[in-house]
Amino acid sequence: MSGLAAVLAGRVAPGIHRWHGAFDAADVRHSVEHAGWGFAHVDGWTGADSKAHFLDAVGEALDFPGHYGRNFDALADCLHDIGAGREGVVLLWDGWATLARADERAFSIALSVLGSRVNDDRGVPFTVLLRGEGPVLPGITSLD
Repeated sequence: MSGLAAVLAGRVAPGIHRWHGAFDAADVRHSVEHAGWGFAHVDGWTGADSKAHFLDAVGEALDFPGHYGRNFDALADCLHDIGAGREGVVLLWDGWATLARADERAFSIALSVLGSRVNDDRGVPFTVLLRGEGPVLPGITSLD
């Protein structure tokens, strides 16, 4: 988990990163939470292949409130409220390429919204790990 460990230790800036760590999500959760960060997991292999499914999955993973509107504006709003009392938050998105291939526009908007939260000075640091093979993503660094 060396790339992830560098993020958790503050040696690598939070961001949206490609990550190929072959660790079970439960083990990643344990490491992230042990470092004092919050953890959320979206499993794109089991249904997050459309905008609606992605928005549902990320809302559930990040434990958004019941009034979460399940649209990209609501996602942006709710992302600002995550992580209170934590060092930061890591969102592990397995199988991200299913949405990238099924709905390129929705995927692009999702990355834009997540990236806005990553770059926001308010709140705790936020990192998104895109795990799995998929299309080339210009400007997205790899933690491996």
